[in-house]
Amino acid sequence: MLKTDKKVGELCIVCNETKNFGIHLYTSFICVDCEKEMIRTETNSPEYKFYVNRLKKINTPQIYS
Repeated sequence: MLKTDKKVGELCIVCNETKNFGIHLYTSFICVDCEKEMIRTETNSPEYKFYVNRLKKINTPQIYS
């Protein structure tokens, strides 16, 4: 019997945790918990800048022609 410590899910670019549910934005994954928090965060909140900086990690896929 093989023992595997492999986590199921994907790494969230906001909280850096492996989660099972969330959304894909281009090549990145955002978990449901972070998505909900981002939606509720007001633009004048200190957390807003944190979320904006995390979202800057998202890479837009290149279009090759």
